[in-house]
Amino acid sequence: MIDTHCHLADHVFAGDLEAVVERATAAGVAGALCILAAGDDGEAAQASVLCAVWPAVRFAAGIHPHAAGAWQGRLPEARRVVEQAVVDHAVVAVGEIGLDYHYDLAARDVQREVFALQVDLAVAAGRPVIIHARESIDDTVAVLRDGGPGVRGVMHCFTGTVAEARQALDLGFYISLSGILTFPRSAELRDVAAFVPLDRLLVETDAPFLAPIPHRGRRNEPAWVAETVRVLAGIRGLTIDGLETHLAVNTSALFPEMAGVYAR
Repeated sequence: MIDTHCHLADHVFAGDLEAVVERATAAGVAGALCILAAGDDGEAAQASVLCAVWPAVRFAAGIHPHAAGAWQGRLPEARRVVEQAVVDHAVVAVGEIGLDYHYDLAARDVQREVFALQVDLAVAAGRPVIIHARESIDDTVAVLRDGGPGVRGVMHCFTGTVAEARQALDLGFYISLSGILTFPRSAELRDVAAFVPLDRLLVETDAPFLAPIPHRGRRNEPAWVAETVRVLAGIRGLTIDGLETHLAVNTSALFPEMAGVYAR
């Protein structure tokens, strides 16, 4: 298994990072894609520590929509910061980026500007994008379409409807499911999990957030992606090994640099 989206450079893992990685590998997690906040010196430093502890980790970096307001009127500088992160961390994707109209921590027009510039940057760099879209699917899809035919990526921690999933699939995007899939009240999301073509599915933890059942309420970690895989396998009528084979192919197709992680 690969945890395709986690925040292991977050300070909450600093005290027991080695134990977290040990639990992940013991659970059969071959590697992880760690999301970094571009321009965050603390996360950059922790990323170096993480590389030493878990060589199978890979990185993505971008400006989250919650942080977009800090770059209002400074778009060229924002682009340089993300470009530098792409180089510094040999990123396999630009993200997480997108739009969040639930919290509205940045003005929506500013979110769209910062999002669009990062989509453009990703296309220029030949990298997929990792998308955060909360209560903003129509505008998110519009920005991605405006990015042109070179835009590819994944809708991270998808919690939308079947109709919204179809919008993403029509763009050629993957759908990534998190521990929310295991929650008792996630019947609609389980409908999405049954609907999405098998060759477009990914799984993630979004650790330290959104711990799955039976760990809900605790700090999430990559080992627990196994719970999401277990539930997804049941929904799709597959064995866990069978589903893991499909997920490995999908992960390697979107993030070719991670194919070597599976080969270890």
